[in-house]
Amino acid sequence: MIDLILQLAPAWAEAHAPALIIVLPLLAGPISAFLPGSGRIAWIMTMVVTALCTLLSIILLAQVRSVEGGAVISYAMGGWAPPYGIEFRIDALNVLVLMLVSFIAFLTSIFGWPTIRAEINEEKRAMFFGAFQVCFMGLLGVAATGDAFNLFVFLELSSIATYVLVALGSGRDRRALPAAINYLLMGTIGASFYVVGVGFLYAATGTLNMADLAIQLQDTSGNRAVQVGFAFILVGLGLKAAMFPLHQWLPNAYTYSPSFVTAFLAATATKVAIYALVRFLFSVFSLEFIFEGASLALILTPMGIAAMLACSFQAIFQTDVRRTLAYSSVAQVGYMLLGISLGTAAGVSAGMFHLVNHALMKGALFMAVAGVVLTYQGTRIHDFAGLGRSAPWTMTAFAIAALSLIGVPLTAGFQSKFALVSALLASGWWWAALIVVFSSVLAVVYMGRILQAVFFKPPNNPQKRQKEAPMLLLGPLWVLALANLWIGINGNFVVGLANDAAQALFIGGVR
Repeated sequence: MIDLILQLAPAWAEAHAPALIIVLPLLAGPISAFLPGSGRIAWIMTMVVTALCTLLSIILLAQVRSVEGGAVISYAMGGWAPPYGIEFRIDALNVLVLMLVSFIAFLTSIFGWPTIRAEINEEKRAMFFGAFQVCFMGLLGVAATGDAFNLFVFLELSSIATYVLVALGSGRDRRALPAAINYLLMGTIGASFYVVGVGFLYAATGTLNMADLAIQLQDTSGNRAVQVGFAFILVGLGLKAAMFPLHQWLPNAYTYSPSFVTAFLAATATKVAIYALVRFLFSVFSLEFIFEGASLALILTPMGIAAMLACSFQAIFQTDVRRTLAYSSVAQVGYMLLGISLGTAAGVSAGMFHLVNHALMKGALFMAVAGVVLTYQGTRIHDFAGLGRSAPWTMTAFAIAALSLIGVPLTAGFQSKFALVSALLASGWWWAALIVVFSSVLAVVYMGRILQAVFFKPPNNPQKRQKEAPMLLLGPLWVLALANLWIGINGNFVVGLANDAAQALFIGGVR
């Protein structure tokens, strides 16, 4: 399959894929924002761009996997060789993130048109799609760049566009405006912490290239500037990743955003921030760095466990489905952090595996909720009563993703939770494995409340006729729902990607 992809790919795409995957949405975004009409042309352009980026990510994946152990693709922008110029550096870790973000963006761009027509004023739709493509480009840039300061630039471009996208939800709910302001304030603080940390590293090493930073930092373990820089970066990226207790911006942003935005952000934004955190933890720094070794055990582990428990309990007491899923997202971030905090290849692999699976399950859940908002104009659990009868296709897909979130066997969520528990037991963390199981029981409670209303309660209005979401929404929804089943039954492909991603970080036998 890899040979076939490389044979079919044009030579120019193979040579310039690391740059093209960023440049395409970067150019298309501003053009889309100024297109005339009702926004339909901008929507079509968005679908084309995200489809091309998905194809480019597949080409990059084939290139990386064409070499035993995984190739590293270095692309020097403008012909300036690293570490002096800006480098895009693709390996087994970030190619997984690039493919995930591109695939989710393509599916959400397809499903989004009916929801955009219902929730965004006609004169703002072109601007909406322009901002979305800038957000998409920024997330891809964070994953692809090999430069620490360039990562900050892409992170801010994505964040600024996201603030606009969240605020545009005010047409449906005015609470989107304070949610966007809160997101802006917290996001700005996170970005400021990150860039200050990068400044400390630059002062200590004189370089911003992450591969070069890794070399320079080998002899600076006792440098106080490096330790302070690491702490600032950890807090900054932790805030972007909604790491407990730095997650306060997330529930309102997910609850009051346009449905299109919520589905995309829930599946991608925190995942890219976690990738950046993993990149710094294991590629730029190393486990021999004493300050970091302590932080993995003393900071990330308690934060991950606190997120799994506290936010699961918070999800139980929510009456709005979107808010329930938002708190669930923070809890699921806890699973990823727990795997990463093990500091082993198995733990990181389990964390990355759950990262991919959570993107698929949460994307499907929010798409299904978008279908309910579009057809029945309700997001409370009470509003979902009886929808299993009136919207069986939408709610069946919702149920599959919900079962995956819980971790029921034969679903993607079970596979990644099993991998995490196995990694924890292999490291002797049996107590953490028990907490993972208990947190999954809490997921049974808060998702069970919704499923009970959907399938076992009578509809609020018995006269309401059966009405499914549009096919443009059902198609991507079922792609994600079936992906959850496919990985649950035979997840070797995704497991292989996660294992390759972990091994890319542990070259040299750290663990």
